[in-house]
Amino acid sequence: MSSTKPNVPYRQIRASYDDHTITVYQAYSAAIALPAVADQKLNADPAFKLTRMTWMKPSWAWMMYRSGYSFKDLNQSYILAIKITHANFRRLLLHAAVTTGHGKSMSEEEKKRKEVRVQWDPERNVKGEVLPYRSIQIGVSGEVGRKWVEEWVEGIEDVTGMARALKRAVDEGIGEEEMVERGLVPRERVYEVDEEVKRVLEMGEG
Repeated sequence: MSSTKPNVPYRQIRASYDDHTITVYQAYSAAIALPAVADQKLNADPAFKLTRMTWMKPSWAWMMYRSGYSFKDLNQSYILAIKITHANFRRLLLHAAVTTGHGKSMSEEEKKRKEVRVQWDPERNVKGEVLPYRSIQIGVSGEVGRKWVEEWVEGIEDVTGMARALKRAVDEGIGEEEMVERGLVPRERVYEVDEEVKRVLEMGEG
C-alpha cells in the first residue's frame, strides 16, 4: 500500500484479496490467538467471548497502527489474518450501521440495534502517519458475530512475525517499496462493492 495515493476517494475499501476471499485482520491475546490458529476457529478457546463487539480491519497499515505492530498491549499481542468469502463479506456489510460522520441513513436508535457497526477512521501508512482519506473498521456482535466466528471464517494465519519484522524495518528507515518486496506489506487493491453496499456504508459521505 503506497503512502501517497492521489485522487483516493474519501471513503474506499482497500484490501488484499483473491478470486474467492478477502483478508481482514484482528488482534488478540495469546490465549485466544494460538488455539484459533491451531484449530482454525476463532472460538477455539473459552477466552474468546462474543459478549462484546469484535473488530476487523482490511487495512494492514491501520492494523499495525491500532495494535502497535503487536506491541501495544497483551490483548493485541498476536495479529491474525483471516479470510472470508466475498459473498459472506458482502452479507456482513449489508448488516452494518455507520457510526462515524454525519450520515442520515438511519436514526441513532436504529444504529444501536445493529449487530454490525462500521467506522471510517483516518487511514495510516505503515509508519502510522495519517493519510487524507479513510479506512474501514468493521465491528460484529450478536447473531452476525456468531456466523462470522462459526460459519464464515475460511482460514486463520498468524502474521505476528510479519508485523514485528515490519516494525524493525520502519525503525531502520527502510522504504515502503522495499518493505513490499520483503513481504512485510501486503499488496492491497481497491475492493469494489455494489451500489447497495455503498449506500449502507455511506461511501458518498465526506
